[in-house]
Amino acid sequence: MKTYTQYFSCLAVLLMLLIAVPAVHALTAREIMEKVDARDDGDNMTADVKMTLIDRQGNKRIREMKVFSKDKGMDTWKMQFFLSPADVKDTGFLTNDYYEGDRDDDQWLYLPDLHKTKRIATSDKSSSFMGSDFSYADMTRRVLDEWNYKLLKEGKVGEHKVWLIEAMPVSDVVQDRYGYLKSVLFIRQDIFLGVRAVHWLKEGKKIKYQENKGVKQIDGIWVATELHEKTTKNKVALHRTVMEYSNIKYNQSLDDALFSVRKLEKGI
Repeated sequence: MKTYTQYFSCLAVLLMLLIAVPAVHALTAREIMEKVDARDDGDNMTADVKMTLIDRQGNKRIREMKVFSKDKGMDTWKMQFFLSPADVKDTGFLTNDYYEGDRDDDQWLYLPDLHKTKRIATSDKSSSFMGSDFSYADMTRRVLDEWNYKLLKEGKVGEHKVWLIEAMPVSDVVQDRYGYLKSVLFIRQDIFLGVRAVHWLKEGKKIKYQENKGVKQIDGIWVATELHEKTTKNKVALHRTVMEYSNIKYNQSLDDALFSVRKLEKGI
């Protein structure tokens, strides 16, 4: 009798403990994207970039760049200088990437042959950046509130579990700026890093496929060192771009004067 009494007493205590333990909260799509947005990406960064442009016949054009970025509060300043080949050498690209969506990002492109700095208009930001599959808008961070998110399902990319999240622009203005009707983002669950994306383009019924590869930790920060972007139509590849990052360094000392139109025009 004592054994049964002890058994039921233990069972009652166990049930009380189980009831007392709060259920694990499943993250919503918005909460996942907030964690992606809050992920540590370093205050400052420098890197060398090799951009390879590949046409539908497989012909390649290679461009080399030096990239700098610096956080200013919640905003980010970015500067890119093209080093080669000769036809793009000394071309510069400056971005003031504003965190809040109430102010459009500022972007300038310096064209050395013309000795002219061109400000990128909002209406042009969905167009190709320097002949690549990335648009000018792709070169900035997405503003969270400009997209509606829906968790589609879980999956795997390689050995890693991911969430598949649908992102829909909240307005025609956002849709026109990016040129995307919608995106599906593949977010690694362990480090909240986007490793794949599919974008449905507004123009020409095209689809862009993005793969972020070579994921590693550098200076304690998770980063994809290879970005692959492919533009397709009717499942046929029209063009591809590969951006390979090397000599990546975080939390460098960068002068504010580096991120100015004057420096853009002066060159590296």
